[in-house]
Amino acid sequence: MFDTLSDRLAATFKSLRGKGRLSPEDIDATAREIRIALLEADVALPVVRAFIAKVKERAAGAEVSQALNPAQQVIKIVNEELIGILGGETRVLRFAKQPPTVIMLAGLQGAGKTTLAGKLGLWLKGQGHTPLLVACDLQRPNAVTQLSVVADRAGVSVYAPEPGNGVGDPVKVAKDSVEYARTKQHDVVIVDTAGRLGIDEELMKQAADIRDAVSPDEVLFVVDAMIGQDAVNTAEAFRDGVGFDGVVLSKLDGDARGGAALSIAHVTGKQIMFASNGEKLDEFDAFHPDRMASRILDMGDLLTLIEQAEKTFSQAEAEKMASKLASSKGKDFTLDDFLAQMEQVRKMGSISKLLGMLPGMGQIKDQINSIDEKDVDRTAAIIKSMTPGERQDPVIINGSRRARIARGSGVEVSAVKNLVERFFDARKMMSKMAQGGGMPGMPGIPGMGGGPGRAKKKTKQAKGKQRSGNPMKRKAEEQAALARREEAANGLPAGGQDKSFELPDEFKKFMS
Repeated sequence: MFDTLSDRLAATFKSLRGKGRLSPEDIDATAREIRIALLEADVALPVVRAFIAKVKERAAGAEVSQALNPAQQVIKIVNEELIGILGGETRVLRFAKQPPTVIMLAGLQGAGKTTLAGKLGLWLKGQGHTPLLVACDLQRPNAVTQLSVVADRAGVSVYAPEPGNGVGDPVKVAKDSVEYARTKQHDVVIVDTAGRLGIDEELMKQAADIRDAVSPDEVLFVVDAMIGQDAVNTAEAFRDGVGFDGVVLSKLDGDARGGAALSIAHVTGKQIMFASNGEKLDEFDAFHPDRMASRILDMGDLLTLIEQAEKTFSQAEAEKMASKLASSKGKDFTLDDFLAQMEQVRKMGSISKLLGMLPGMGQIKDQINSIDEKDVDRTAAIIKSMTPGERQDPVIINGSRRARIARGSGVEVSAVKNLVERFFDARKMMSKMAQGGGMPGMPGIPGMGGGPGRAKKKTKQAKGKQRSGNPMKRKAEEQAALARREEAANGLPAGGQDKSFELPDEFKKFMS
């Protein structure tokens, strides 16, 4: 959704690199490009004006003029101001001191409230809670049935005493659900309310009546991130008519301009708490302003990637695989292990989304988007078509075995050959990294070892100081050396600088 904004900002910052200092003209030009990028992303005009004013004010100050790298300092300022627009710190749910905690969902029809109720229920279940979904949307056809299906898929309970389709009192259902939750030991109640195609008095009155009946601990406004500037207008109307405590963004995986959704936190003063970025129930998580700003600026989102990995991989299994790679040059790591690891990665979600969380991946966006997710399934089919002995020792796979495996997995013989060769290469590389040897083909990195053959190179013995063959040049060198010795004898460092000289604060900070 924010690809266009990311590309424009990246191009703007690229023009700043290599400049030792920024003139007022450079700052104005950069601010103008950022303003255009935000407006093209559909960010609300008042938000753009406030954002640009803060960036220009800080860019013209001492933190940039005295910086060793002004371009990086400007990027840091833009990153911090983006975090401010997105709400600053991460806002977490407030839970009631006496269960159940009541969470009410509000918003327009089509914003994704019913599906989001299931996603929130699944997310809370993963946090150790026992949520209950309540069907209070009794107007929209089959809304009650939809919530029941979503709740079943999420593995959470649902309270739906009325059939819906225009039958039943949503206020009574909401009120009764709290007592039902107490009886059945549910510590969180998620109330799915009705929406409309637009703001009207009936919608506001019903939402306000449900709010008064259940006294929710959190009222979450669900907004479709793809509806443009109307998202801001709708949010303001709900804030004034019903009131809400936080915002939930849905459909963040779309390709529409999403700047209006980012404007909501600044315009309404209510923070974005959750974001939904896919159709699956598990494609939902807490919203972190700093991580979203980092993604927009193509700095990646490693924290979210690590959290997803921790949810998927067990520590014991990871240590077991690491020990296999570190022993016997990785020969204990088999195709069975490779398949298990591949399936674990697949559970984390789309490969292209995972790669998109790495820093700098915006530069190869087209290649990432062209990744065929079915390649993982084809690789799994090839491995599963092998015998246990072939998986344990792929060296025994000869021409006839390759032909049999290819027939069993429905691929060409060359695909089987390529897979085995890639497995050997990957095992060799991972084994070298596991043993602290660094990545093959890469220069030596402190703590990571060197490239192949690095240890074999003998250190050349340093030669003595070479004297110039030019008599005039040799005489000048001798005079310079004599002057340096005299300065050292007088307590001055080479170059004649006084010992009281101190480095600038910015340079000290950089060196530390």
